[in-house]
Amino acid sequence: MTGPGQQGLFEGAAPRPLADRMRPASLEEVVGQDHLLGEQGPLARMLGAGRLASMILWGPPGCGKTTIARLLADRTDLSFEPLSAVFSGVADLRKVFEKAKGNRVAGRGTLLFIDEIHRFNRAQQDGFLPYVEDGTVILVGATTENPSFELNAALLSRAQVFVLNRLDDAALEKLLTHAEKMEGRALPLDSDARAALRAMADGDGRFSLNLAEELFALKPDAPLDTARLAATVQRRAPIYDKSQDGHYNLMSALHKSLRGSDADAGLYWLARMLTGGEDPRYIARRLARFAYEDVGLADPQAAVQALSAWECYERIGSPEGDLALAQAVIYLATAPKSNAAYKAFGQAMAAARETGSLMPPKHILNAPTKLMKEVGYGDGYAYDHDTPEGFSGQDYFPEDMGRRNFYRPVERGFEREIAKRLDYWNRLRDGRKGGDDQS
Repeated sequence: MTGPGQQGLFEGAAPRPLADRMRPASLEEVVGQDHLLGEQGPLARMLGAGRLASMILWGPPGCGKTTIARLLADRTDLSFEPLSAVFSGVADLRKVFEKAKGNRVAGRGTLLFIDEIHRFNRAQQDGFLPYVEDGTVILVGATTENPSFELNAALLSRAQVFVLNRLDDAALEKLLTHAEKMEGRALPLDSDARAALRAMADGDGRFSLNLAEELFALKPDAPLDTARLAATVQRRAPIYDKSQDGHYNLMSALHKSLRGSDADAGLYWLARMLTGGEDPRYIARRLARFAYEDVGLADPQAAVQALSAWECYERIGSPEGDLALAQAVIYLATAPKSNAAYKAFGQAMAAARETGSLMPPKHILNAPTKLMKEVGYGDGYAYDHDTPEGFSGQDYFPEDMGRRNFYRPVERGFEREIAKRLDYWNRLRDGRKGGDDQS
């Protein structure tokens, strides 16, 4: 039996996947991560200074996290000890830490690479800390999940987080060109199909090379066009974890696209979430929230549209009900926007917390008992309907608080009309207040 990193008797002769054969031999060969590895990148500067700190590499699948960790160990002459949090436990960690102690005694450092580090629980993550702090290991963790949500604050405070990019079109093309040189022949694709292949990979370099390997195995009589390519290989499923970072990122993208009145972008993010398997009911709830938070009274019909779309979806389900959500997205994006009600309620909540248990003024309190009448409940209340304008202008705030102005409508949509009404009532209120002062 062979241990990790050891090669069996016949292993060297076994076929290796193209993606494995093409693993970069140096950091300079890594594509798509120039912001980290380029001349001014933080990892390049760290290596130039002759030091390597513990770090978390955060990025999507197939962007080179494992490769970079291995090459960092090679460049700094550290012993490379890889573990996967999916398959490893406390016993495996103890063995690595003991080995790292031995390396340290022998004058060599250890780079402990933990793939999918977010899979370790909080207690296991805490177990790294003493060995990271005293320099027994340089920890390099790789994760596809947002470290802010998945890793202990104590661990994050001891490791720098570096964000790796999904591979762009140019980086994927570089990989395909390199693969063709290694195979000694061109991919059997026309130019449009080649672009479609890169799109199918969706930023995942390993997946793009797996697709290329499938195509190299074919012997078509002519280069494949886009239609024949789609019939030959499988498109990569979109990355979307309904309970993790992708869920929040795409919902934020939808919300901000609607706030920015971009119906086309809103429809795109809606489609991304639906194709990724998001619960349409969650989207419907978010659209209803948006109607009240970002459109508000600038268009009171926005809430009606959002709630109607939600109800329609509940009645007929997917895929027919998806169109109701799409219509709501278009309506909300193109509606006039106002967060005046949202801001007003926030200020009112702050005032309520600030003022505590102030009593309402007595003139607006009911007096159902004789005693309550005797102590002044209801005295001086003016019935608005008995006034010529249907507006008394009385003060309804607590006497010790004074009048506050929370709601300030914008000059957009229906709120223009509300602003006119408020201005009219303010003039009446000021006029009556002036009259009271003169009397």
